[in-house]
Amino acid sequence: MKIIIIGGVAGGMSAATRLRRLDESAEITVYEQGPHVSFANCGLPYFVGDVIEKQSALLLQTPTALWNRFRIDVQIASRVTAINPAERTVTVLKVETGESVTDRYDALIISTGAAPRHLGIPGAERALHLRDVPDAVAIKDAVDRLAEKTLTQPSAVILGAGFIGVELAENLRHRGVAVTLVQSQSTVLAQYDPEVIEPFQKTLEMNGIELQLGTRAVAIGERSVTLANGEELPADLVISSVGVAPDHHLAVEAGLRIGAAGGIWVDDQQRTSDPHIYAVGDAAEKVNFATGDAQMVWLANLANRHGRLVADVIAGEKTAA
Repeated sequence: MKIIIIGGVAGGMSAATRLRRLDESAEITVYEQGPHVSFANCGLPYFVGDVIEKQSALLLQTPTALWNRFRIDVQIASRVTAINPAERTVTVLKVETGESVTDRYDALIISTGAAPRHLGIPGAERALHLRDVPDAVAIKDAVDRLAEKTLTQPSAVILGAGFIGVELAENLRHRGVAVTLVQSQSTVLAQYDPEVIEPFQKTLEMNGIELQLGTRAVAIGERSVTLANGEELPADLVISSVGVAPDHHLAVEAGLRIGAAGGIWVDDQQRTSDPHIYAVGDAAEKVNFATGDAQMVWLANLANRHGRLVADVIAGEKTAA
């Protein structure tokens, strides 16, 4: 059996390694468009803050190590540009050479993750994002340059106060940067009850993090951010953490069903509307256990769990989410 996995990191690599444990004879290929197929994405803010000092500490596996240990063929800098469900093929662009190749599958796993939401405001191109190791390196380098250039305290504005925004704020303060968190909702980490968040917000402020709540950025200048409430914040560094959207354009173009919450629709075995294609991780919809409603959940642990579940299903195990 030939299994192709689009995307590595949490969901993709969990599926690949468990598949190998369940089936010694399967041919497993992982196509990853970036330079790293397996890294500790939850550690990225702490690399920015020098809590994790070496980039190598973020890297969990390399293509060579995965081949030597699991006989998994991992091809980095390889972007899948199209899925042909009728032919059961994918088209792959080799980023470094520009070569395009076609590969056939018996089962396909989509683990393309999520992409940062666009701000859609003047100056948005100046804002950095944090999704992978190169992003973390870019932010860390920017902070390093600010530390070298200025005698005064450098300033950063973080747009969005979800998990990544809050963790980046903590780590930038650790680096001595003056940080302002801008949140359109009335609290940070808005998914939690006020009884939990109010003392947490006080802790943030006690540690020197300024909160701008109930407002949003309307423009980003060369060294400032203008808010909807009229305030202009100093900003040597701007980071956008306003959320993500499922990166499912390949599924859309292949005619796969998109669910009510906006992710790739899957059944309780992570199978898409095509019986030979599965989806896991941030690109796929989840089901709220309490309400039964479709929703998106951007968590690595759930991506890992569903990656292992798909491996069980492909290997013939009786299992479901």
